[in-house]
Amino acid sequence: MPKPDGEVDIAKLMAPGPLPEMAVGKADAPVTIVEYMSMTCPHCAHFHNTTFDAVKQKYVETGKVRFILREFPFDPRAAAAFMLARCAPEGQYFPMVSMLFRQQTQWAAAENGREALLQMSKLAGFTQESFEKCLTDQKLLDDVNAVMQKGAKEFGVNATPTFFINGKRYSGDMSLETISALVDPLL
Repeated sequence: MPKPDGEVDIAKLMAPGPLPEMAVGKADAPVTIVEYMSMTCPHCAHFHNTTFDAVKQKYVETGKVRFILREFPFDPRAAAAFMLARCAPEGQYFPMVSMLFRQQTQWAAAENGREALLQMSKLAGFTQESFEKCLTDQKLLDDVNAVMQKGAKEFGVNATPTFFINGKRYSGDMSLETISALVDPLL
């Protein structure tokens, strides 16, 4: 079982940040998992494409875990992808993140990343105009970067994905088995 590489004050970790929290699961679930991730990180994509739905089924939908996603973009393209997820219609943040992770190879390394992201965004209901408006929202960009800076400065996040399970920090991709081994003793 992985050992935590640090522990943080839960109250500080859960304090309101620059952006509204993007979470699934009951607010009073016994276990809270916070994941800091980058949209261009292949390990983050692997976790979301292979493990996240299983974690949701086993723990979130049964009321045992509240799962929170936080932005930690390593590059401008990741920041743009997060901004688009934040601009998606209400309730579409998680589906947009999932779509972008599933298609990561098509836009993250594309020669013209903006054009590739525009095509993805159109599938999610964006127009050219709403896409441009979102990506030129300086306050949103500043807030996304502030989430990352707070994670780095206050909670020691320096790699993605980084998970906090009830305040204990774990770095790197995790399987369902690993998450279960860490969550089950807390239930």
